[in-house]
Amino acid sequence: MKRILYITALLALGTLGACQREYLNPSTASQQQVVSTSDGLLTLCNGLQYRYSTGGLLSVIYNAVALGGLSTRELTVLNVGNIEEYNVSLGGGSVNNANGVVRNVWTQCQLVRANADLVLANAGNAPDAGTRAGIVAYASIFRALALGTLAESFEQAPLTTGDNAPFVPRLQLLTDAVTQLETAAAGLAANPVSSDFTSKIVPGLDLTNTLQALIARYSLEAGNYDKALTAAAKVSLTSKSVFNYDDNTRNPIFEVAFGNRNVFEPTDYALGLTGSLAPSSADQRLPFLMRANPTATQNRGLAFYTANNAPIPVYLPGEMLLIQAEAYARKNDLTNAVTYLNRVLTKTPAQDVYGLGAALPAYSGALTQDAVLFEILRNRYIELAFQGFRLEDSRRFNRPGAGTTGAERNRNFYPYPRVERENNSGTPADPAI
Repeated sequence: MKRILYITALLALGTLGACQREYLNPSTASQQQVVSTSDGLLTLCNGLQYRYSTGGLLSVIYNAVALGGLSTRELTVLNVGNIEEYNVSLGGGSVNNANGVVRNVWTQCQLVRANADLVLANAGNAPDAGTRAGIVAYASIFRALALGTLAESFEQAPLTTGDNAPFVPRLQLLTDAVTQLETAAAGLAANPVSSDFTSKIVPGLDLTNTLQALIARYSLEAGNYDKALTAAAKVSLTSKSVFNYDDNTRNPIFEVAFGNRNVFEPTDYALGLTGSLAPSSADQRLPFLMRANPTATQNRGLAFYTANNAPIPVYLPGEMLLIQAEAYARKNDLTNAVTYLNRVLTKTPAQDVYGLGAALPAYSGALTQDAVLFEILRNRYIELAFQGFRLEDSRRFNRPGAGTTGAERNRNFYPYPRVERENNSGTPADPAI
């Protein structure tokens, strides 16, 4: 990743510990010094992306993909010696509050959220309006990604930093994220980013489109279909917004998993989907996502995880189309729902900015809400494979849950990590499964 700056002095610990002693290092800048200038705030913004998207086993991206995929048979463990991932693949009581994958999602998201809040609280210290708007947009994006990931994994989580920070329901995490994104989008529309901002921030993110894409994503998950429709319609389907990598700051899924045969890989060439959920053999997304016949030393997985320097999209054009299809279907506007579904089904690889296209015939199934929603879900499972969405989708579409006949997921939500429970007396009871 170009121009990534390491942040070591200013990791706001959020709810990671109730005891908050401060040890001053005279060779480092104080928090107040860093947040009092534009350059300091921009350094913190770069640190947000570094913590969220890099760091291999510690990154939010790696652990969110592992949790969602291993809990839904999208991914399979290759070596049971990777005990944390293996226990996630077993699900149920095998996933306890000492599980490292669960812990990393929780702690890293809380750190990203806490540091984003620090940036937002001090953004007014950037005197130039365009620089300030860029800082607010950037911090809002990573705050939303952190809160959204927590809401996709846990029933509740804190929104604030401090001793015994109160937990709020996951719906509040989503709505709070959307509210901040909307504020940032309005500020960016009024004050386009300055050259000072673009010259100092890690390149790759399309701020305007990413703000709207995340508003659409988290509004859909929160059940606000009108807001999801409005935001998704504003996203350009020909622009890219990505996390960039290089040989020093590596693509975490390739580095840890898809670049070897030690941790996990796609369950099979059908993405672990069976029966009527299984993809068509003619679906041209499959060879983009996976190797059909890997050698003994090749991981089956491809997608956006093919090299150390392979960029990872923040959102996909197909996600925006499927958000619109689902929102219309849930409003029982099946004509519009099928229109957007067909734009995904018939899209060829050449028509997609990332080369991801199904090139299949248009939908010909029943024009009922249940049937259309089922086809939307099937296409979400394929179009958005290995991006950590499958558990959230499985719950939202009321698929057979953990502990039921024909279960398609082995957990509904994850337990709260021990580090939180030991340091926050307000930690709720763990979900049963």
